[in-house]
Amino acid sequence: MTDALKRLSDEGVAIWLDDLSRKRITSGNLAELIDQQHVVGVTTNPAIFQKAISGGEGYEQQLADLAARKVTVEEAIRMITTADVRDAADILRPVYDATEGQDGRVSIEVDPRLAHNTPATIAEAKQLAWLVDRPNTLIKIPATKAGLPAITEVIGKGISVNVTLIFSLERYREVMDAYLAGLEKAKAAGLDLSKIHSVASFFVSRVDSEIDKRLDSLGTDEAKALKGKAALANARLAYEAYEEVFSSERWAALDKAHANKQRPLWASTGVKDPAYKDTLYVVDLVAPGTVNTMPEGTLEATADHGVVDGDTISGTYEQSRAELAAVAKLGISYDDVVQLLEEEGVEKFAVSWNDLLKSTEAELERLAPTEA
Repeated sequence: MTDALKRLSDEGVAIWLDDLSRKRITSGNLAELIDQQHVVGVTTNPAIFQKAISGGEGYEQQLADLAARKVTVEEAIRMITTADVRDAADILRPVYDATEGQDGRVSIEVDPRLAHNTPATIAEAKQLAWLVDRPNTLIKIPATKAGLPAITEVIGKGISVNVTLIFSLERYREVMDAYLAGLEKAKAAGLDLSKIHSVASFFVSRVDSEIDKRLDSLGTDEAKALKGKAALANARLAYEAYEEVFSSERWAALDKAHANKQRPLWASTGVKDPAYKDTLYVVDLVAPGTVNTMPEGTLEATADHGVVDGDTISGTYEQSRAELAAVAKLGISYDDVVQLLEEEGVEKFAVSWNDLLKSTEAELERLAPTEA
């Protein structure tokens, strides 16, 4: 085992786990990862809950109780997922206290079927914050066009947010703008800005998956030479945008009111192509003030053989621009790729949510008490 995770933390990268299940909570595994692997946060999504609940242990008694109460399947899922997030938040509370609210966070996502409905997303975010009722929760809102005003409104109410499914640099700037607008609303309402936190989840590996597929279809040596470069270039330019926005005059006014920067969070950091090193989207995206949320396999790989050599983002911007320009020169449209990835991202989470509805409904029916 290397000490890569400690070095990553020392470089200013917050290590979060991209997974949660009741077994992970009750077995002590989550506490162990916090204690031994420098994990300081947890992210969840509909796919994670679908996998945990439909195949996992520890949910039987709660499902039986919910079945006895004859709750709807939607209510059952909300009760189960918010219970897990609440318990994980309690385990992470000492980290939250020690970092003055920056870390020790657990994220829970609004119903992905609401991704294009602003009022419903706002209402759902408020409901989730109330249901979990822990200060170290982040409510996940997708970075769709409809999600942007929801982000502003929810932040403006003092609810901390994890903005998810960001693929494009343009949309990322819109997300940061929505966050700042929300802080300005909160400030005008007299809220304490120091209590409001946010991360912006910029997805990484899926960009390579889609662009590499298009490069492979071209089949030229020039195209092959660009494989595995676009995702890192995209993320590094996102960090450049973050540096610009959070050194602006607009930010300075909020900074004086003790606001917190919205940290970039590298999401989708599990490597999809076995030809690439399994720590690629961790060790090549090191910079202060970032979060890297990793599936457990990536966390273990980094701990085992990751090589952390300081900041691997600063000073890469011109090269990153050149790499994305080279991809575009081959006829691969950046705008087309990121739009497709956003649409697919929303759809994949909606499919996972629907699968979760079906499997939970089947369990509620199986466990329903026989009428006397």
